[in-house]
Amino acid sequence: MDTLLQQLINGLTLGAVYALVALGYTMVYGIIGLINFAHGEVVMIGTMVAFTVIVSLAGSGMPPLLILGIGLLVAVVACMVLGWGLERVAYRPLRHAPRLTPLITAIGMSIVLQNVAMIIWGRNYITFPPMIDKQIYEFGGASFTNVQVAIVVLAALVMIGLTYLVQRTRMGMAMRATAQNQHVALLMGVDINRVIAMAFIIGSALGALAGCMVGSYYEIAHYQMGFMLGLKAFTAAVLGGIGNMAGAMAGGLLLGIIEALGAGYIGDLTGNFLGSHYQDIFAFMVLIIVLMFRPSGLFGERTGDRA
Repeated sequence: MDTLLQQLINGLTLGAVYALVALGYTMVYGIIGLINFAHGEVVMIGTMVAFTVIVSLAGSGMPPLLILGIGLLVAVVACMVLGWGLERVAYRPLRHAPRLTPLITAIGMSIVLQNVAMIIWGRNYITFPPMIDKQIYEFGGASFTNVQVAIVVLAALVMIGLTYLVQRTRMGMAMRATAQNQHVALLMGVDINRVIAMAFIIGSALGALAGCMVGSYYEIAHYQMGFMLGLKAFTAAVLGGIGNMAGAMAGGLLLGIIEALGAGYIGDLTGNFLGSHYQDIFAFMVLIIVLMFRPSGLFGERTGDRA
């Protein structure tokens, strides 16, 4: 029972990060039908930028939380600019091309961003400076830290805010109209180029926040860290129903819990033949099962006329 509760706590923390990254995938796909495989690298760039800012300010005498906040702010702004640049330079010219073309471009941009990060920050793992004094709490035989609490609470607040943005604001209405039918939205006076760019910008900001969460939680960063994180977040989006925001949130949380439970019990289930470091297989097992039995995801894929 202690193991179950502990893994549920760990899974909730991990799932909150997956959900934030999955929202970036699902917002872009929901509006223009593009799977932005470079999104994981945007998350990585956010982590690296935050690391650079935090390290440069570490000896300034400023309060650690203020340094962390500045690092997060700079990372968010940098990723928003990067997301806008990707949409403007790499994807907008291919908007009416066959679907395979922008998909290949997204994979190419992922490789480019990885290599740029490798040139700037190097090949080796870098240590993310701890800015928060970790406090451990006990509950029901399980333990969790204040960092985990902060990640879950902040992710929940961001998800609530994003839901309000999409459902209650003019920009959100424009996003929903563009996702439903771009031609009709254009006739109604919606600037679809601006709307699509905003989807990339908001998704990239969420990615930067998720990257800082990962860096603060694991305290390491690497130029390839976005690849696996991006694949898992994409799996979460497919699990919930890609294009569906509520599905992305639920899929991320569910995938995090499944992965954590798998890591906790895989040794017992296989007679210690497999260890917890095989936890990644559960994400892709879930993806295969979902695609086999419910390709539209648990909440259903949101589709519209995007031509």
